[in-house]
Amino acid sequence: MPTDDVEYEFGVAIPGRILPPERWARTAVKRLPEAGPLDFAAIFGRTAPLVLDLGCGNGRYTLLSALARPDYDHFAIDPLPVVIRYATRRGNQRGLSNARFAVKDAQTFLSRYVADAAAAEVHLYHPQPFHDPRQAHRRLVTPRFAADVHRVLAPDGLLVVQTDNPDYWSYMTSMLPYFFSLEDHPDPWPDSPAGRSRREIVAIQRGLHVFRGVARRRDEIDRAEAMELAATLPPPTFRSHGPWRELDRLEREGG
Repeated sequence: MPTDDVEYEFGVAIPGRILPPERWARTAVKRLPEAGPLDFAAIFGRTAPLVLDLGCGNGRYTLLSALARPDYDHFAIDPLPVVIRYATRRGNQRGLSNARFAVKDAQTFLSRYVADAAAAEVHLYHPQPFHDPRQAHRRLVTPRFAADVHRVLAPDGLLVVQTDNPDYWSYMTSMLPYFFSLEDHPDPWPDSPAGRSRREIVAIQRGLHVFRGVARRRDEIDRAEAMELAATLPPPTFRSHGPWRELDRLEREGG
């Protein structure tokens, strides 16, 4: 039964409960410095394994993971201020001292603000496919992006990717294995079978297939080799087909 301290969207509870105000945290990073990399130990006041949530939307996965793993620090970013406002409010209300949220695009964030081997995990749920071919250059998952993720991950670091777009997934599964050992995860996530993200919840409820992948950093490749690979692999110029335009609009609106 719904209670005043539990929030729901699309019939699925937002992770965690709203605490009394005296127990709230401050999870907003309102302004990133002009230059990086960020000192995550200073930001969180401790040294702990770091989880990056790129394109976090309204923060559902970061809330879930930060609550379940208090010994991990979580830094989540999204380019849309409106969804970061939702994520920050929810992180604050749940007292999550091990979570931070900031407005920034993933490409700039990785290349400018994250040092080599700084992260234990990188999570990417439902990056925008940009259906219009004229916007294909804006797609996030490119060989250069994969090289940046490879660089910021610690040895044996984890990359989690997810999409409901089969064209994007086909591209990911052809390109990412150059940098990571990628395994398909066909079943719903055990920690959140209804969906780790708002978009996944809606996709499941509408009967769309969700593609999930779990990848480990290929440690035999060094930074220079990763950059050389990135320069030789094709960009994501696929043509996107299917019933995803409305869902992409809903995702951009957040909530």
